[in-house]
Amino acid sequence: MTTLHAEHESPAPASVEDVQSLLRDQSYVTDRGLAIAIFLALKLRRPLFLEGEAGVGKTEIARALAAGLGTDLIRLQCYEGLDINHAVYEWNHTRQLLEIRLMESRRDAAGGDASSVDLFGPQFLIKRPLLEAIDESRDRAPVLLIDELDRSDEEFEGFLLELLADYQITIPELGTFHAAFPPVVVITSNRTREVHDALKRRCLYYWVDYPDYQKELQIVTARLPDAPRQLAQQVTGFIQELRETELYKIPGVSETLDWTSALMALNMRELEPEVIDDTLGIMLKYQDDIEAVRGEPARSLLERSRNRGPRRGGRRG
Repeated sequence: MTTLHAEHESPAPASVEDVQSLLRDQSYVTDRGLAIAIFLALKLRRPLFLEGEAGVGKTEIARALAAGLGTDLIRLQCYEGLDINHAVYEWNHTRQLLEIRLMESRRDAAGGDASSVDLFGPQFLIKRPLLEAIDESRDRAPVLLIDELDRSDEEFEGFLLELLADYQITIPELGTFHAAFPPVVVITSNRTREVHDALKRRCLYYWVDYPDYQKELQIVTARLPDAPRQLAQQVTGFIQELRETELYKIPGVSETLDWTSALMALNMRELEPEVIDDTLGIMLKYQDDIEAVRGEPARSLLERSRNRGPRRGGRRG
């Protein structure tokens, strides 16, 4: 593996506190446990595997880290059927076909004697996110986000093992590509299926939980500084109560922020039962959940949230 040239690297945080400060500057509020995991991933140059329920802020960690380090964010969104052609590389078949026609034209013009072009040369290569992340032309390490790995097929994980072990990718026609500046790798999973141990062993692991009341209130005020204080407190308290009810899909932090933004757009300064009923679809994405909360249950949740104050940490899925 090619050695990093420190003079071209983005300066890594020197301490756990620096990590928290770096993320805070990007309006991302983190606790010390997560900051330690990020610090060690940067210090040891190990991939960071983040697992947790959807909407708890895993993807935002990578975005904030890239912005804080002043480097590119390269995102690979995983899905069922994702393969090497979409994740690593593919050949530009249209350009290859045009080149074949040009070579045929040159041969005809030269009476059958004309130089040919290697159709599997670098100029015909289309780099997808994984190969782009280890591009030798980069002058600094990017942040590579492999998002929702659990949505991909198990076979796809095998494509990642060489990259995560040695920060290199082998292309049969061209050889092995090495990263001059290995990317900062962040892998996320919503745990819809278990990821193979062979991949996890190459990573540092951290479970991102739902935040407690105080942390979620800090997140809301950091991301939405214009939100009325009373509204932010009531929204946070209501969401905290909502997460303790039996729902098909518990709202995450992203829904808290979306709901607060919507209420601000409606010029609300505090929660009212009628507005809660009218905007439940911003927090809840299943009709059964909406029906279970609308009306009297929402009023009870609102009443409890007003008397709530800071309580224990978020619910673990």
